[in-house]
Amino acid sequence: AKALGVSMAELFTDRDILKDVNSIDTTLMERISLIDTLSKEEQKTIFSIMDAFLSKRKLKTTLKTVLNDIQ
Repeated sequence: AKALGVSMAELFTDRDILKDVNSIDTTLMERISLIDTLSKEEQKTIFSIMDAFLSKRKLKTTLKTVLNDIQ
């Protein structure tokens, strides 16, 4: 439980309870559990969106580092 960042109770909680949880109020592990219940096509869409945001973040960080090195 500690390694996953969840309580012991969460390890034994019925996954169906998570279906009605607003994603804003869920932990990362709960969100992953919810994504796992989606179809493969829905998962592919979510991962594509996540990849786009992560790539954008990495690009911004890299550009910021380069600009700081130039100055």
